[in-house]
Amino acid sequence: MAWVLLVIAGLFEVGFATCLGKAKEASGNAVTIWLVGFLVCLSISMYLLFRATRTLPIGTAYAVWTGIGAVGTVLVGILVFREPVAFWRLFFLTTLVASIVGLKMVTH
Repeated sequence: MAWVLLVIAGLFEVGFATCLGKAKEASGNAVTIWLVGFLVCLSISMYLLFRATRTLPIGTAYAVWTGIGAVGTVLVGILVFREPVAFWRLFFLTTLVASIVGLKMVTH
């Protein structure tokens, strides 16, 4: 169950990063809406990370959480914010995913 909570926490991390990006592009009242979304996603993400660390080692949980957030945010950047796609960017993203999977495999 802790791993499921951790993955969901990582997805909410992607959510709060996405809200920051959208807030940067918004104007008027839309900025406030995106910042509220940021705070909601941040709070949920942190709470779920806390819950996961009650069972999982903190080092592993934090590394996986940030990895999911990093990978997801890069993908959102490419798909939503039209950030550049380059070979080396995708290469290192792949190595990050492999590292996350490796940490999951060696953690009891």
